[in-house]
Amino acid sequence: MNKDPFKEYIKESEPAKRDKGYAWHTAIGLQAVDGLKTSEYLVHTAVRNIEGEISFEEANALLQTYYEENPTRDASDRTEEADKVSARIAALLSERAFSFTPNEYISIHRKLFTGIYSHAGRIRDYNITKKEWVLNGETVLYGSATELRATLDYDFSEEKKFSYKNLSMDEIIHHLAFFVSRLWQIHVFCEGNTRTTAVFFIKYLRTLGFDVTNDIFAENAWYFRNSLVRANYNDLKNGIHETTEFLEVFLRNLLLNENHPLHNRTLHISGTFKEPEKVNIDSEKANIGEGKVNIEEVFTSKTASHVRKLQEALGTEAAFGRSDVERVLSLKPTRCTALLREMVEHGIIEPVSGHGKGKYRFRQQ
Repeated sequence: MNKDPFKEYIKESEPAKRDKGYAWHTAIGLQAVDGLKTSEYLVHTAVRNIEGEISFEEANALLQTYYEENPTRDASDRTEEADKVSARIAALLSERAFSFTPNEYISIHRKLFTGIYSHAGRIRDYNITKKEWVLNGETVLYGSATELRATLDYDFSEEKKFSYKNLSMDEIIHHLAFFVSRLWQIHVFCEGNTRTTAVFFIKYLRTLGFDVTNDIFAENAWYFRNSLVRANYNDLKNGIHETTEFLEVFLRNLLLNENHPLHNRTLHISGTFKEPEKVNIDSEKANIGEGKVNIEEVFTSKTASHVRKLQEALGTEAAFGRSDVERVLSLKPTRCTALLREMVEHGIIEPVSGHGKGKYRFRQQ
């Protein structure tokens, strides 16, 4: 999608269109936390809904019919998931009904992922780890599978007892960052945890009187997830402490309409990108050969090796997708998706159109 069709709706004076535009823009943007992209058909359907031509129920029905008639042939293509979950998120964000309970949180997951994940609406029953780019391949310590429900109930009870009365806005922002980061870290669900947490959190913020109708979530979903990661990671031996500072900056933009820069590179634990005065939009563009960013400094040595191997195999002319990355590197699909996302983030590759869905090309230098 070359032009964002939702910007004009977010700025609309007509509340109904503005709110729907925000809901769809956020819903689509949130797919980025799992490296997913929506289709042009979804965008067209969303615009019809915003304009009042079809209801959310009709939008969901159209998507169901569309994918029944156009089944996905590539098992690695998760566009159908991105489209259907986006429509469901938009519908949930357009509803005003909300209960601050663990059951509501679990219900949101079920509503988003029924028919997509077999475990929709179910608490995970095994322990997990996830390698994080922002942690140089390390993982956050997520909640123990045997204690998830108890931990979830405890966090909700503590938040219910908490009083925001007489707090400064800085204190409110700090507490909200702490609450959502702890809720996310429990990681109640096997998959779809961040998207569920984001939807729940947005709806909770509304009950606290925040409007939350801007494009911060839509355009900075991966920053939001990385800031949650940094809020839950310690490596004291190397001087790394869990911190909500990045999440608080995100929330200040979201809730107070401030305009702090949100660059994922600043969250990396290496500290390589800690000096914003030395970088700008152009200097973020990575160079596979000789250039502005040394990929050995950006990535782990293993990932940097993968990047160079891909560049050698695919060159700068060919358009490629995840299946090509799997073929060249013999990696699992999930790792290939993560690698593509990391390379896009650092400007090493760029999306291209006219070659099918989910295609990229190395930037020419």
